[in-house]
Amino acid sequence: MSSSRFPAVVDDVTVRLIAAVVLAIGVLALGTQQWWLYAVLAADFTLRAALGPQASPIARLVGRWIRPAVPAAKRPTAGAPKRFAAAIGAVMTVSATALWLLNVITGSSAAITAVVVIGAVMVLFPLLEAAFGLCVGCRLFAVLMRLGLVPEEVCLDCADITRRRAPQTVS
Repeated sequence: MSSSRFPAVVDDVTVRLIAAVVLAIGVLALGTQQWWLYAVLAADFTLRAALGPQASPIARLVGRWIRPAVPAAKRPTAGAPKRFAAAIGAVMTVSATALWLLNVITGSSAAITAVVVIGAVMVLFPLLEAAFGLCVGCRLFAVLMRLGLVPEEVCLDCADITRRRAPQTVS
């Protein structure tokens, strides 16, 4: 999952602000039944996961206009788990978009029910990230690392907590 396009380290404050924007769009989609908004989120998540935050319109909006207005100091965090979380968001919102289109074409009530369920998850996960700093995708990433399904080389900072400490000088 390491890529020169996705930073190895990201600012956790910025990530939480991005989650807040995703949350607002998710609440709007769910509350107004404007399911096409999941296509917008799907495009953004896919761009962010595949090409990095610089390709994401939401991340660019946050980085240019919202983050500079927030006085909190930068908090570096590993990028690989955040990229994995964006990939989960991409899968979920692409699925919601496909199910919405299926409903439009066939009138399937089961498809629209699935869209609502995915929509609820797409409100819950960004809420947890934005409000509490709890990244569900990052937690799943850590479990996959512990199980050996994600190699340590993908995120050395995730695998070795001692790498997160400030370097100490030797006298």
